[in-house]
Order: sequence, then structure tokens, then C-alpha cells
Amino acid sequence: MTLLEVHDLCSGYGALQVLFGVSLAVGEGEVVALMGSNGAGKTTTLRTITGLLKPMSGSVVLAGRPVTGVAPERLVAAGVVMVPEGRGMLRDLTVAENLAVGAYSVADKRQVAESLDRAYATFPILHERREQKAGTLSGGQQQMLALGRALMASPRLMLVDEASLGLSPVMTERAFSLIAEVNRTLGVAVLIVEQNVLALDLADRAYVLEKGQVVASAEGDAVRTMQGRLRTAYLGTPA
Repeated sequence: MTLLEVHDLCSGYGALQVLFGVSLAVGEGEVVALMGSNGAGKTTTLRTITGLLKPMSGSVVLAGRPVTGVAPERLVAAGVVMVPEGRGMLRDLTVAENLAVGAYSVADKRQVAESLDRAYATFPILHERREQKAGTLSGGQQQMLALGRALMASPRLMLVDEASLGLSPVMTERAFSLIAEVNRTLGVAVLIVEQNVLALDLADRAYVLEKGQVVASAEGDAVRTMQGRLRTAYLGTPA
């Protein structure tokens, strides 16, 4: 079943158009990578999907229901959460307080407690550090906290913006493995926006965005073969 469908999305900032007819899809339980260099329109795509930007045209459909331009809080209630670029930590709040923020839209206390148990079970270090201020965590631990906070809303779909940002190569691999673990163990579908080609190792499907347009796509085994072409295009290294 297709969970998220984006059709011919055009969007931007005021008179500045950034996206030109972007289309993509995410199936139930899939990991989909949206690849592209800086300025390609990746974050604008996420902001438009989540209702932070009003599209100029095109549509967003979630589980068969149109959600184009709906308020972000309505999408959260429908099971869509976003892990923002830079992880968006509330640095002066504790780990436990940051996790609680992730459940702000959930009224059922039992569900909140179950989500908290799930976050701690998925990332045990968060339980150990639950009284520690988020700003004192390592970059990798902050990434765990960002993912754990997203899990507090019991999502069906997680949108992850540049998980590798500011991380060392070793911690980048760890961040990607954490995302894969969330997908595998909890069945949460993931749309990950990245310029690091290692994200393709996670993906069931991938799209390449360039100057606001999808210029390539692949699925299955073909996703892995895309890595060499992207390295050549964006990093200037041989395939």
C-alpha cells in the first residue's frame, strides 16, 4: 500500500519558486531516500509536505486522503513526524523533557507511556541519560534523542532531514543504522532527505533532486548502483 504520494508539487518562498513538479511515493514500511546537493530543494520538499509551506500547485496524499497544505499539527495527529535538520534539540531541557515534547499532541496518557517505553527500549542510552540536559549529549546521542522524540507520536511515517549533518563518518553510519533499526523493528516508513550517498544503503527506493526537479529514480537493487553516479555528480570522484 502506498502511504505517501506527492504529485507534481510546485513550491517556494514568496515569488521565488524552488520546486518544479516534484513527484514521489513512499510505501507502508518503506525507506525512501531523496538525494541531492545543497540547494536542490530537499528541505523545501519536506516543508511543503508537512504544511510548513503552502504549495503553489500539486498535491500531497496520505493513505489515500488529500492533505495538501493542511496544518502541521494535523499531519502529526495523522501519524507524520519530522526529524528536522540539526536535530532541533531543546538544549536546556533534559532527555526526558525532550521526549515529552514529542508527545504534545497525544492526549491518551497510556499511549504516551507506551511510546516512552518504546523509545527507551529502542535507544537504551536515552533511559540512562534521561535526567541529563540534551545540550550535553554527544552528536550521536542527540540523533538518538531526535529519533526517540519522533517515536513519541507513534508515527506511521518519519521524515528525516539530513541525519548526517555535523556527524563524523563513524557517527553518520551509526545514525543511518538507527534509522534502519526504527524501520525494521517498528515498521515505521521513512523518507530520508540526504546528500550523503551512504543513505542509499538503507533505501528501498530513491529519488534524485536537482534544481527543484526529480531527475532520476530507482528501486530495489538499482538503488545501490546509483551510489557511483551520485558520487561522480556531486563529489567529483570516479564511479
